[in-house]
Amino acid sequence: MTSLHGAASSLPASSAQAGSAAPAPVLHNSVLERVGIEIAQGIRPTGSVITLARLEEETGVSRTVLREMMRILESMGMIESRRRVGITVLPVSAWNVLDPRIIRWRLMGSERVAQLSRLTEMRLALEPTAARLAATRATPEVANELLDLARTLRTLGEKGEGNQQPYLEADIAFHALLLAASGNDMLTSLHGIVTEVLAGRTDLGLSPADPAPVSFDNHEGVARAILDREPEKAEQFARAVVMEVWKELGEI
Repeated sequence: MTSLHGAASSLPASSAQAGSAAPAPVLHNSVLERVGIEIAQGIRPTGSVITLARLEEETGVSRTVLREMMRILESMGMIESRRRVGITVLPVSAWNVLDPRIIRWRLMGSERVAQLSRLTEMRLALEPTAARLAATRATPEVANELLDLARTLRTLGEKGEGNQQPYLEADIAFHALLLAASGNDMLTSLHGIVTEVLAGRTDLGLSPADPAPVSFDNHEGVARAILDREPEKAEQFARAVVMEVWKELGEI
């Protein structure tokens, strides 16, 4: 099993990457974010038409770049371009709602708590299974790395830094490694979704500075069960980790 040490810094849509990119891609991404957010939040409702001429006038971005941006949004299922009709915003049912960008854009809207709840329900279906598989497939090295990350979460959380970036990075790394440790490439591919959920909670101020101690116990429990080759315990502890989040969301 390949170690994912340092996964936190490589998984989210990186602002560092944006900062090192050439001006054109940065501008491209800026407009893509703007239009994507407007669609995701209903500012551009289903059935509304996007006019490239007007968008070009508003943003100062060339028609060529805008067309490329529209192709990206079309690949995400958010819009449809048809001759004589133009570019039309599609309903949510057509979107690739598991695209991390769409997840992030929806988490920035007024329905953020409902979106987090749906995503947490999905995590509840996936992560316990990943933990169970990891307990039969992960190497001792990976299991120990999970345990190290869980201990880092406890150390930072007990210092009241549960809503700070270092804690978020360790949390993302833990859950990304858990999915990878399952040995199932389909589960591993979902790391971007979990990343956006965890980052979204922090960005929205929904992550407590002082996480409940039981959260640390459960994270360590997952890692120890994987290390000890105990699939049922690993599954139970992973379920408890996600249930704690679900409980917090229900109290908002």
